[in-house]
Amino acid sequence: MDKAILAPTLDVVDAVNEYMIEKMSGDCHKYFSSNTVCKSDSAGDMLGDVHTPEFLNSIKCSGVPNHELNLKVGTPVMLLRNIDPSNGLCNGTRLLITRLGSYVLECKILTGHNAGEKVLLPRLSLTPSEVRVPFKFQRRQFPVMISYAMTINKSQGQSLANVGLYLRKPVFSHVQLNVAVSRVTNPNGLKILLCPAEDDKANSTVNVVYKEIFQNL
Repeated sequence: MDKAILAPTLDVVDAVNEYMIEKMSGDCHKYFSSNTVCKSDSAGDMLGDVHTPEFLNSIKCSGVPNHELNLKVGTPVMLLRNIDPSNGLCNGTRLLITRLGSYVLECKILTGHNAGEKVLLPRLSLTPSEVRVPFKFQRRQFPVMISYAMTINKSQGQSLANVGLYLRKPVFSHVQLNVAVSRVTNPNGLKILLCPAEDDKANSTVNVVYKEIFQNL
């Protein structure tokens, strides 16, 4: 499983992963998270009305699994937390689902020195670090995301034989395009799909570079 689709944004990644899961054979198991607002952030009555279960369930942010995980045996996933680095269970480790239980997932490690070993993953309580969420909440869910597709930022550190770069939306941050194309170990394994506007005939995309970074070099 040394291949993946990369995209700039999480919404595109989720759409691709949902499509791939639908195309897979086998029974689909749905896992739902339990979400709670951290006590230090729930004192205000004004915010209390906003923190409904439905609202917390709808939050999607980088580094935290979605409220609803749809998994099948054979699904590739990526670990979202450092659980046991000495045994290869680090943030970014790719695994393959081999068995689906009610309380644990059995997975086979796909990358690193521990590739081929089987591990059991429990649910964990995770707090997102994303600053765009204006309050702290905790999500208890299996610490994985489906990894047929992943964001370009999340792909950093990966070495892949085949990469499909899906630019339904253009890159938006510093050298993001460079990061994406450098994930592939051989140029022949790189495919790029551009989705330009109808009036855009250039058939090209831009690598965003913040020139201010280089001013003092």
